[in-house]
Amino acid sequence: MKTFGLIGYRLGYSFSKGFFTDKFEKEGLTDYEYVNFELDSISEFPEIFKKNDHIAGLNCTIPYKQQIMSYLDEIDEEAKQVGAINTVKVIRTGEQVQLKGFNTDIYGFENSLMPMLTEKHKKALILGTGGASKAIKHILNKNGISYLSASIEEELADQEIRYEQIDESVLKEHLIIINATPLGTFPKVDTCPSIPYESITAEHVLFDLVYNPEQTLFLKKGHEQGAATKNGLEMLHLQAIKAWEIWNS
Repeated sequence: MKTFGLIGYRLGYSFSKGFFTDKFEKEGLTDYEYVNFELDSISEFPEIFKKNDHIAGLNCTIPYKQQIMSYLDEIDEEAKQVGAINTVKVIRTGEQVQLKGFNTDIYGFENSLMPMLTEKHKKALILGTGGASKAIKHILNKNGISYLSASIEEELADQEIRYEQIDESVLKEHLIIINATPLGTFPKVDTCPSIPYESITAEHVLFDLVYNPEQTLFLKKGHEQGAATKNGLEMLHLQAIKAWEIWNS
């Protein structure tokens, strides 16, 4: 049996578990399984390997994407730059086990967002400053797109503004708007980031990392203004496919 799995805190419904379980069934991989490993603390991480000697690869989600880094033997250079891990490759040499960390969110986000953009999309507004925004900022920098992040924190870092500072002039300048907050996620579907949606135009691109529901209130409001919109489902599919490639390389 080859075991793959997801490390997290309270996982509930897991996209990864559903995706890979379905993949294994469709491809006839009857000796493969995907398991959710719910950890109360990242300190429990090494125990997974003591109890399961056939782990072949792992995904990692919040709140452990940064904490897991100190438990790894090696970290991919791009993941190191982002400062977050969502994929762990298990390398076995005899009795020895080595763990290498990757961030496939980078691949998923870049290949989902970039095809939507044109020459006029040079500046982005990121809603949220949490862990999810790390891969976003990396990709925007990589592609020469400047950005501002909207923060609810008391102290603002560089390139950050408060939500109340977002007005028509900010939106006119930033034609890419990315929701990196959990606002709008099921079951709280009647919530969305507080921005002046009436200032959004057909030139805007709205990208939401949330994928449940398919159309969040954030995307609905953008669509009503004529903006191009996309949710986070394609990104999740792409990052999962990339993780599978890494595990099998």
